[in-house]
Amino acid sequence: MIDKFIKRFVSSPLLVYTLRCLIGFLVGFSLYNSYPQFELFWTLLSIILVISPEEKDSRRLSIERFKSNLIGSSVAMACLFVHESNIYNIIIGIILTIIVCRLFHVMNMARVAVVALLIIMVQPHHTAMNITPIFRFLSVGLGCIVGLLIVVFTSIIFRYFKRKYGIKY
Repeated sequence: MIDKFIKRFVSSPLLVYTLRCLIGFLVGFSLYNSYPQFELFWTLLSIILVISPEEKDSRRLSIERFKSNLIGSSVAMACLFVHESNIYNIIIGIILTIIVCRLFHVMNMARVAVVALLIIMVQPHHTAMNITPIFRFLSVGLGCIVGLLIVVFTSIIFRYFKRKYGIKY
């Protein structure tokens, strides 16, 4: 009975993705509640953005999303160091983000990178303006790392069960 459940669970992309999202949400929400003085909502959002719903190449896609999140965050930080956030700086940031995604061969994840850029540059800031982008950058980076670790560790567990039950992966 339990074997049948495990076989069905590990071979269902819907259940695997749902489990990963729930784990990511619980980790992110725990961090968000534990450290309210930091803007860790962006960690939670980044965790979910990095986790891939695609069954095939889930790890590769999560790594690409991780890279693109870091690209968007890094470009946003660079833009904010040059000049405070305004419409022109954001437009330049979007263009630079797309160019950097192209250079790093992650164009299919450019939208994730642009979202990371916008998180840092557009959203109203709750703390002092001069340190908020740094907190946001760290928050997005933490979310990327956590999301990637969830995908990697669950992949190891699911691969073990697929081998054990002879399920093709």
